[in-house]
Amino acid sequence: MTTTLLVIGTFRLPPDQLAAARPVMRRMIDASRAEPGCLDYGYAEDVLDPGLIHVTERWADQVALDRHFASPHIAQWRGTWPSLGIGERRLSIYEVGEARAT
Repeated sequence: MTTTLLVIGTFRLPPDQLAAARPVMRRMIDASRAEPGCLDYGYAEDVLDPGLIHVTERWADQVALDRHFASPHIAQWRGTWPSLGIGERRLSIYEVGEARAT
């Protein structure tokens, strides 16, 4: 069975910063999706809780995730957190098997 790493979580930013954050998040998403070993990477705004952003990532293996955490674009992304007011970051990493069709 093939396993992958699934990163699921949330972060929060002030709702009035969403417009400023969208292009920054897009750069992070695009750069991450281009990385070797990235199977999926996305952010989604919560429709009921303004400023709550849901994070979903899938990585081929720990090596790919480690490279991601060491990448220049993640350092740039983290550098924007204070000016965007990003906080309450909660992420969990799961090792998962192959997906089942429903």
